[in-house]
Amino acid sequence: MSDLAFSVLDVVAEPYTAAPQLTARLRIEERAGRRIHAIALHCQVRIEPQRRPYDAIERNGLHALFGERERWSDTLRPFQWMQCDTTVQGFTGATEFDLPLPCTYDFDVVGSRYLHALRDGAVPLTLMFSGTVFTRGQAGFGVQRVPWDREARHELPVAVWRQMMAYHFPNTGWIRLDHDVLARFADFRAKRGLTSWEETVDALLAENGEVVR
Repeated sequence: MSDLAFSVLDVVAEPYTAAPQLTARLRIEERAGRRIHAIALHCQVRIEPQRRPYDAIERNGLHALFGERERWSDTLRPFQWMQCDTTVQGFTGATEFDLPLPCTYDFDVVGSRYLHALRDGAVPLTLMFSGTVFTRGQAGFGVQRVPWDREARHELPVAVWRQMMAYHFPNTGWIRLDHDVLARFADFRAKRGLTSWEETVDALLAENGEVVR
């Protein structure tokens, strides 16, 4: 039976991908001395918001996710951010490899809303691994599962997340709208002769008594 230990060496923002992506540099150590032929690896990335402090501005930004500050002891719970897969090539002893972490700025995704509210510091991540290990020895090939409790923690700097989004959405963001709502939104813009979506949003906010900064 193979004995696998996972660790995160670094997570970086990719500037030249078609969509926002982080890349995690991972290390696997096989501590039982067995030859690994390949690993079909599955990873769940979980954000653990209870592992970091928040200033007043961040707490305001997180109100919609976690409620009043007094309730955070109950509501501040780990949640899944993403899932991803890769194939690890054969090795003996230990190996390092890159795991792509595709991201989104979609505000319907809890992780995006959480990250948008953070100003600095780090995002507490736990990467949980599963999958299939293919071994090779004198008796031939063997197949086993990655133990269910294999995981690794990492503190992702908020600056890395912001850098990644700046590569793809410089000084902008986006939200999804229902087709009917978008049509009404476009009609509002056309009737008032507004020249941009920013002006349209500002006009809607102003009509509802919101201060436009």
